[in-house]
Amino acid sequence: MTALATVAGMLPLAFALGAVSQMLQPLAIAVIGGVSISMVLSLIITPAVHFYLARERYTP
Repeated sequence: MTALATVAGMLPLAFALGAVSQMLQPLAIAVIGGVSISMVLSLIITPAVHFYLARERYTP
């Protein structure tokens, strides 16, 4: 939920809707990309890797 709130908060800057947002537009795009990638990594990739490694370790 925090990542989604951050992305939602950066969308006006990313779309350059404000007066000064053209200067901050690249920063907003980078933040949106970084938060989105970290969310995918922490919610999907990390548990999948842990499941794969734990399964091979405890196989009788």
